[in-house]
Amino acid sequence: MRMIGAALAGGITNRLKEWVMGPRESDASGTILYDRTLLWLTLGLAMIGFVMVTSASMPVGQRLSEDPFYFAKRDALYLILAFCMSLVTLRIPMAFWQRYSNIMLLVTVFLLLIVLVVGSSVNGASRWIALGPLRIQPAELSKLSLFCYLASYLVRKVDEVRNNFWGFCKPMGVMVVLAVLLLAQPDLGTVVVLFVTTLAMLFLAGAKLWQFLAIIGSGIFAVCLLIVAEPYRMRRVTSFWNPWEDPFGSGYQLTQSLMAFGRGEFWGQGLGNSVQKLEYLPEAHTDFIFSIIGEELGYIGVVFALLMVFFVAFRAMSIGRRALEMDQRFAGFLGCSIGIWFSFQALVNVGAAAGMLPTKGLTLPLISYGGSSLIIMSTAIVFLLRIDYETRLARAQAFTRGSR
Repeated sequence: MRMIGAALAGGITNRLKEWVMGPRESDASGTILYDRTLLWLTLGLAMIGFVMVTSASMPVGQRLSEDPFYFAKRDALYLILAFCMSLVTLRIPMAFWQRYSNIMLLVTVFLLLIVLVVGSSVNGASRWIALGPLRIQPAELSKLSLFCYLASYLVRKVDEVRNNFWGFCKPMGVMVVLAVLLLAQPDLGTVVVLFVTTLAMLFLAGAKLWQFLAIIGSGIFAVCLLIVAEPYRMRRVTSFWNPWEDPFGSGYQLTQSLMAFGRGEFWGQGLGNSVQKLEYLPEAHTDFIFSIIGEELGYIGVVFALLMVFFVAFRAMSIGRRALEMDQRFAGFLGCSIGIWFSFQALVNVGAAAGMLPTKGLTLPLISYGGSSLIIMSTAIVFLLRIDYETRLARAQAFTRGSR
């Protein structure tokens, strides 16, 4: 019995390890040329997001348009649009994105300039370009464009990044240009994501430690200046330290979020039974949707959602690592950057909802309502599937040649 139990436990452990880490080397010649686990996790997060957006947005949808399913219908439209775009993007090789990464970056800069001139304003921030019923947020595109450019740059200049401080500063300079345009909207949250992910990519490329310390020190100093320069940012930081000091003023949103988690307890109040979504908690279907998950689905729902996000980020890093091992450096750097971006943005969103970090206005990937965020995140996941496909195909071809 002990031997049977040990064998069963070992089989489960190996299966779980394969599920998280990806296929074994011996599976390289198999017929499956895509990451099934990543695909199912992504679809699962998208479905959880659709259900929770529907639940959390009904009161505000009723008030704004007298249709409780207003935001649910729009979210469904964005899901369909993201799916259709994914089918097209999946057929484009990664070499195409490497070749035209500079053009992508220039288009993004142009859109960021356009949004400052003709962008529509929401809550004091001009971040959207209205195209009929759709609204485009160039800040979301700036993340993917910058990471494609950085991956392409590291392929060409990795030795310069490792041995020359100027080679390290060039990509940081590009990031600073985007940061200036984003701060003019203003959008400090996206700037922080770009800064952290850029540093992480340069670290993976092998840049020297003292360069990181200098840039990190400068970045922290700059963020502190930006916080002090704007009263609303300063209020966010002070309210994050002690939201109960002013629960009906600067700390209102965070205290309502914490109440949602408190009401959820272990099993939650049940799907659709949230009280905080009845317009007590602002932005319940966007930035603070994680609080509604905590209230309606409880501790179990929160842990389940976080595990799914963690596994997506982990698979992204694993896909990037395998691409680097196959000397597909552009795909490898881009895959790792997507994993870092996905996990860090989720960390900031969850941290803000739970009162561990100041409010930054970043969406929870694939779950929060937001058309631009959903489409760009879906495109990033498709990039990962394409990278994994090309890596598996290269391994299968190498396996076939080696067996001859």
